[in-house]
Amino acid sequence: MLTRKQHELVCFINDRLAETGVSPSFEEMKEALDLKSKSGVHRLISALEERQFIRRLPNRARALEVLRMPERPAAEKAGGDALSAAVTASGKREGDNVRSVPPVANDVIEIPLHGRIAAGVPIEAFEDSAMLAVPAALLGNGEHYALEVAGDSMVEAGILDGDYALVRRTDVARDGEIVVALIDEAEATLKFFRKEGAMIRLDPANRAYDPQRYAPRQVRIQGKLSGILRRYD
Repeated sequence: MLTRKQHELVCFINDRLAETGVSPSFEEMKEALDLKSKSGVHRLISALEERQFIRRLPNRARALEVLRMPERPAAEKAGGDALSAAVTASGKREGDNVRSVPPVANDVIEIPLHGRIAAGVPIEAFEDSAMLAVPAALLGNGEHYALEVAGDSMVEAGILDGDYALVRRTDVARDGEIVVALIDEAEATLKFFRKEGAMIRLDPANRAYDPQRYAPRQVRIQGKLSGILRRYD
């Protein structure tokens, strides 16, 4: 038996999934249930998980799945059963447009968006608390973050100014991989990684730019490119 708030929450989550295919945020749940804090939402979510009405999808932000719905009140159920019978008998109610409900596509992950990164002359990579919603299909295993691309030195690799670079965290790279390289602990850039004798060479993908060469102690790998997200306004 669910409490009123638990019942309201599972219904709200189910309705949002059916409508958009994406779980509501904790802020949206807090407002919908008129709660004072997100901690109340966390308690309700945990209670619904324990009762096996919902489950959290692993490694995904804002990813909830409704496993089952609570019993409706008797009066509502009776009315609903009558309506269901009427619809079954006639095919549809007068004035209704019958359409299939799209399948839930709960495949959006929120990853940290850490400012802008140069695809040209290195610039500072700002750290902030913004989040970016990304289709899960664009990401593989591991921890990821995003950087907004500034500059045009990687255009021949299909990476344009204003794109979002989706980066898997790692501190190692192989020749030919596109990496986020932190230079002198101050500036970050997006380039092809190469070893050239005792030096590290960071290659652009634009003939108008020259390769950049650094001593290994000057360069720290912060991640490898996993994908590119582009928005069209």
